Amino acid sequence: MVGGGLSQIFKSLLFGWLMSFGPKKMCFLAAKSNQKDLEFIVKLVQDGKIKPIIEIQYSLDKVADAMRYLSEGHARGKVVINVEENIR
Repeated sequence: MVGGGLSQIFKSLLFGWLMSFGPKKMCFLAAKSNQKDLEFIVKLVQDGKIKPIIEIQYSLDKVADAMRYLSEGHARGKVVINVEENIR
């Protein structure tokens, strides 16, 4: 689990160990980003040293399909929602 509302984060902190039985494990990591760190990561991506694995892309009108795909537990890479801005 990455991110979420305050109540979701709180629940995962309290009950994550209960949800860690079986093949899926939950752990907690907190990080406070800063401008210097973000610039470093951007540089790594630009230099090709970090490459995100995008498994599948959905358009904005297919968000329900994307969420269903994620909930089935098959995703091995990132699932991307493409948001296109229509300028008139």
